[in-house]
Amino acid sequence: MLDNELLHQVNRPARYTGGEWNSIVKDWDKTPVRIALAYPDTYEIGMSNMAIPILYDILNRQPDILAERIYAPRTDMETLMRQRDIPLFSLESRRPLGEFDIIGFSLGYELTYTNVLNMLDLAGIPVFSSDRDDSHPLIIAGGSCCLNPEPMADFTDFFVIGDGEEVVLEFLDVYREYKTTTKKGLLLKLAAIPGIYVPSLYQVEYDADGLTKSITPTVTEAKPTVTRRIVSKLPPPPTRPVVPYIEVIHDRGAIEIQRGCSRGCRFCQAGMIYRPVRERPHDEVLHATDELISNCGYDEVSLVSLSTSDYTDINGLVGKLVWQHPNLTLSLPSLRLDNSSVDLVGSLPTRRRTGLTFAPEAGSERLRRSINKDLTEESLLETAATAFERGWTNLKLYFMVGLPTETVEDVESIVHLMEKVRATVKQASGRKQMIRVSVATFVPKPHTPYQWTSQISEPHLSARHEILQRGLRQKGTKLSWENPATSLLEAALSRGDRRTGQAIYKAWKSGCKFDAWSEHFRHESWLRAFEDSGLDPSFYARRERSPDEVLPWSHIDTGISVDFLKAEFTRSAEGKTTPDCRTHSCNTCGLENLDICADKK
Repeated sequence: MLDNELLHQVNRPARYTGGEWNSIVKDWDKTPVRIALAYPDTYEIGMSNMAIPILYDILNRQPDILAERIYAPRTDMETLMRQRDIPLFSLESRRPLGEFDIIGFSLGYELTYTNVLNMLDLAGIPVFSSDRDDSHPLIIAGGSCCLNPEPMADFTDFFVIGDGEEVVLEFLDVYREYKTTTKKGLLLKLAAIPGIYVPSLYQVEYDADGLTKSITPTVTEAKPTVTRRIVSKLPPPPTRPVVPYIEVIHDRGAIEIQRGCSRGCRFCQAGMIYRPVRERPHDEVLHATDELISNCGYDEVSLVSLSTSDYTDINGLVGKLVWQHPNLTLSLPSLRLDNSSVDLVGSLPTRRRTGLTFAPEAGSERLRRSINKDLTEESLLETAATAFERGWTNLKLYFMVGLPTETVEDVESIVHLMEKVRATVKQASGRKQMIRVSVATFVPKPHTPYQWTSQISEPHLSARHEILQRGLRQKGTKLSWENPATSLLEAALSRGDRRTGQAIYKAWKSGCKFDAWSEHFRHESWLRAFEDSGLDPSFYARRERSPDEVLPWSHIDTGISVDFLKAEFTRSAEGKTTPDCRTHSCNTCGLENLDICADKK
């Protein structure tokens, strides 16, 4: 199947060899349940994902289950595989995917959808679930994109909605008992498990104007609303992850110290769908760090969270880790933009002071209040000055354009703010410095207060880019922005309904894959795919929705109430902030009855 001659013809062949340190190879013939964990992007990106190692560890701890990994092959490898009729195979045993019982895809980004279809096709598995029979593997999916599962509904047998650590074992209990029955019979049983959505058991109807009319269960086993699964206590983190042979995107150990965020930025889907906040105790983090170093040999560990600065006594935790492992490099992503973050990063003895990254998101305080980003201009300038005074030479700032309520003056405020930042850091350090400004286009996401808003039109977006280009030409400032066409596609797929599955299929048939990679993105092919499907991406991306409209994801309950999202949408228009419930009173977002909520502690 795979020989050295083939590997010699592809770039970075270690992507496909397997055999890495800590990989688990079980006896195929003696293990009754075989699962392939699939990530629909390259090895380097997939090996940096945290969901796969968690599931890999949980599943392989079960004596009757084997779990193996599979990633999307790059085009050079795919070409050779198709030429030689080599089916897509797993890394551990190099078995064809079609021989597995279950294939589970991790869906964290909409622009990987065509890769899912391509991987199924490479494995010789029909891409549409309706074309697969009982001899084919069960195709399942989990991840943040599954909070609107409809665009991928035609290709997936069922979705896991929310945290997967507990529900995956419940699913396997049912699978063990009913694996010899028909797939339809199995799916009926699985539909009864909270957090599992079986799209084939629901009928979607549309009005004449194209709006979703209803999403209705067709059998009694399927629930009208599928509720997100939430683990109350974070399970122990994997401390024996597979160590890659080659450098990957995040080439270090990783420990999730906290899940969820309570700051309530209104544009941020993760901040809504991962609520409530659950922290891992200090002792567990310290023990996991010891284990990672011992089992993997890492000299760098990342403390992962949506908002690492908000972890209780993060300074104390870092201090303990530095004392316990003085030669360990600590990576602290997602830091709040204030002096405490500069102090925290500055306390790390082994970190070279080259660059800091923060996300103001908007240039004006008015717009930051509207999006509930609690950050003053004074705080931002003070933080920048402190950073350069203490030896940093690079600062990267993330902004968005096209945010709800944004005006041209708000965009111009980014330019004015950068002028003040440059003057402040020059006065503070007197040294040469580099300020990088990265600008993304706002994408309205499901289950957020902005799920009803429209994405900015192309002419208005171009005008904003021109303002930034003209205003940020100073030496020492570098401006970059995302391709507007990919942002349009992301918005269309993010808020798509079941009909957009046809556009995904047609785009893939026309050659689209690796759509998140600029060298592979084919905008015209996507536009034709939507047109050939009788759809318009602007209908999904650039249309304002009524608060009473039935949304394609209305049958998915994240636990955050629609009333709360509507109230936040109103407060945004009024320029009012909503305080963090971990430091203020409960905001009654819908999760207030859970014992793990901040107001219950």
